[in-house]
Amino acid sequence: MRKTAVVTGASSGIGAATARRLAAEGFHVVLAARRRDRLDALAKEIAEGVPGAGRVAPVELDVTSQESVDALAGAVGGCHVLVNNAGGAFGLDSVATADLADWRAMYETNVLGLVRVTKALLPALVESGAGHVVNITSLAGHVPYEGGGGYNAAKHAAYAVNEVLRLELVAEPVRVTEIAPGMVKTEEFSLTRFRGDEARAAKPYEGVSDPLVAEDVADCIAWAVTRPEHVNIDRIDVQPRVQAAPYKLHRQS
Repeated sequence: MRKTAVVTGASSGIGAATARRLAAEGFHVVLAARRRDRLDALAKEIAEGVPGAGRVAPVELDVTSQESVDALAGAVGGCHVLVNNAGGAFGLDSVATADLADWRAMYETNVLGLVRVTKALLPALVESGAGHVVNITSLAGHVPYEGGGGYNAAKHAAYAVNEVLRLELVAEPVRVTEIAPGMVKTEEFSLTRFRGDEARAAKPYEGVSDPLVAEDVADCIAWAVTRPEHVNIDRIDVQPRVQAAPYKLHRQS
C-alpha cells in the first residue's frame, strides 16, 4: 500500500524538492501551498517525469487561515507523513529597530501555521498506524545571530513545539522529526526576506562556493521518513561544509 505524504509550502524551494523526492520514493503526495498555478505545474511535472510516482494532488493552503487548514484536512483523508515546511524569514532588523509586524508574520507562519496543520492532520496520522510529522525549522532556531532576532525566536518556538509533540505522542504510532538546515540557496527565501531586493538577497551567498540546495534538505527528509517504523530520527542539523554556524562561513575572496 502506498503511503500519503502532505507537504506544506510545496510551491517552491525545499517544499517542491521534497514533493519530487517523496514521489520518487513511491508516496502519494499532496502539494499544499497558496499559489495554485505553481502547484498545478509541479503536479504535472511529477506525474509526467517521476518514474513510479503515486497520485499527486495540489491543494491550495494558507497556513495562517483555520478555514484553509480545515479544508486541507477534509480533502486529504488518510495521511502517513506530514512535512511542515511552510514558513519564512522577514527582515534582518535588530531587536532595537524591530518591525513587530514582521515578527508577528514570522510567528504566524513558522509556529502557529505549523500547529494548525499538525492539529488538523494528527487524527489521520494516528489512525494510519505509522504516522510521521517532519518539522522544517532552521539552525537559526538553535544558534542566534545579530539581526536574526525575530526569525531566531520563531524557529526556536517551532523547535519547542517539535520537542513537546514527541513527548506527548510517545504512546501513539507517530514519529516526530526536526530538520534544521543552515544556509540553503533557493529561489525565494532570501528574496522574500529582503522584500524583493535582488542585490540584498544575493549578498548572503557571496563568496560561498557550495551552499546547500533544496534537494539536499529533501534528501534528509526522505531518509528520515523511510527508516523502519520503530526508528525515530529526532533531529537532523544540516549545513554546507563551509559553514560552522549561522554566523560563521568561509567565503572565498
